[in-house]
Amino acid sequence: MSAFDIFWKSKDRIVCIDSDGCAVDTMNIKHIRCFGPCMVDEWDLGKWRNEILNRWNEINLFSMTRGINRFKGLALMLAEVDEKYCAIEGIDALKDWVDNAAELSNASLDKMIDKGSIFSKALKWSKSVNSLIEKLPKEEIKPFHGVREAFKMIHEFCDIAVVSSANPEAVRAEWERLGLLEYVDLICTQDMGSKSFCIGEILKKGYEPEHVLMCGDAPGDENAAAENGVLFFPILVNHENESWSELKDKAFSLFVSDSYSGAYQNELLRRFESNLGGIR
Repeated sequence: MSAFDIFWKSKDRIVCIDSDGCAVDTMNIKHIRCFGPCMVDEWDLGKWRNEILNRWNEINLFSMTRGINRFKGLALMLAEVDEKYCAIEGIDALKDWVDNAAELSNASLDKMIDKGSIFSKALKWSKSVNSLIEKLPKEEIKPFHGVREAFKMIHEFCDIAVVSSANPEAVRAEWERLGLLEYVDLICTQDMGSKSFCIGEILKKGYEPEHVLMCGDAPGDENAAAENGVLFFPILVNHENESWSELKDKAFSLFVSDSYSGAYQNELLRRFESNLGGIR
């Protein structure tokens, strides 16, 4: 039985909120200290460490591919390594898997380990990342300024769902420790499907699309909202605190009064993509 089977809407509106880099200030520390270094170590890429780590951070933090699934980010980076630095055995098989698998998670990857060594290496990398994340100093991982206040306000009028591509154990542990779970009605993580799929399942509970707001910091969050015809509020990288202030002070009142879509949302999207180097 999945979380969708036991969740029922209690209010007419719902706000879906991403975790890493959106509500919780974790994106930079996890990628800079865990994801990239573990990849360099697993594939013995120390000869090009600085160049590869800089490129990893660009792909996953500071461009229009920010926030992509960890395995898609891995495949992108290893494909570049294969082209520019050294051969990566099995890279085509890994790319095919990330492009076509119904689920991108450790559990689904475990089913592929007999298909080639790159899958066992990718699984080992992913588990190493999770282990290292668990050891990060807890005092360095906290919500962005204004998140708790925004959650409290939102939950008076709306259901709240976490919609994240992170692993479920990390999300639950972080949100509970940070005192955010008390405002959450549903937790959707990588084991439950893509963000787009999760929003689609949420809509099946009876919410009107214009009564669903997805808050996220990455283009994938915007795409997941657009694919389901729901509204999107962007959290801007390096301007997260200001974004949460705008959500609390302006955007939310427009959302609950059915005045959000149109010119206001379009301007937010323009600023969001411009901030990541995109064009709208």
